[in-house]
Amino acid sequence: MDNATNTIALLFTGGDGPSARQILSIVEEARTISSSEPLLAAADSGLLLIQKAGLEPHWIIGDMDSLNGDDLAAYPPEKILRFPRAKDFTDTELALSHLWEKGCNKIWIIGGGGGRIDHLFALRSLFEREQIPERWITAAEDIRCLEAQRHGVSAIPADLNAQTNGLVSVFPLGEGPWEAESTSLRWPLAGLSWTRGFFGLSNEAPSGDFTITVKKGRFLVVLPL
Repeated sequence: MDNATNTIALLFTGGDGPSARQILSIVEEARTISSSEPLLAAADSGLLLIQKAGLEPHWIIGDMDSLNGDDLAAYPPEKILRFPRAKDFTDTELALSHLWEKGCNKIWIIGGGGGRIDHLFALRSLFEREQIPERWITAAEDIRCLEAQRHGVSAIPADLNAQTNGLVSVFPLGEGPWEAESTSLRWPLAGLSWTRGFFGLSNEAPSGDFTITVKKGRFLVVLPL
């Protein structure tokens, strides 16, 4: 854990998340991409998703108001980072901060679907900040954050997969300007005049495989899981 720069961290949070089988597939994908074991952190009741998949968390972080003693009994005290319920940051924010302090630059949020709309808005707002997660996977969506400047080059091609004729929605994030190109989408992204509040909803990937290249700015791409 001393050098986590290239390691993918999976942050499990409360709300609707993938099935146990899907979680194990996500863990394997993270392992393959980074050639190392992913770090697993739970924000409060995100622990239940980790337990559902039969996995062992490195840390459990939060005020623990959505867990009971039995949920935590199996874990040593050094794995549990407990905070007061009256606090300035959400459990997910606290877990993100902990992972960034550990040197994790690639973080995928797992869970957080359904439930209260303000919680969904709060999670979406995390992708507007200077330091951001790469990905957010709910029970039904696979959400990718793509940004040109973040990677220090002018364009980031992202080879993505959806279902055949699967829906692909694209939202600009941050302050702009924004520019993107695509291949194999029914309605190409090249030439679109992106402005704040503009979005591309329910585009389609006829073959299931497509590419989005971000040339300027930051985008959130929403796919079916």
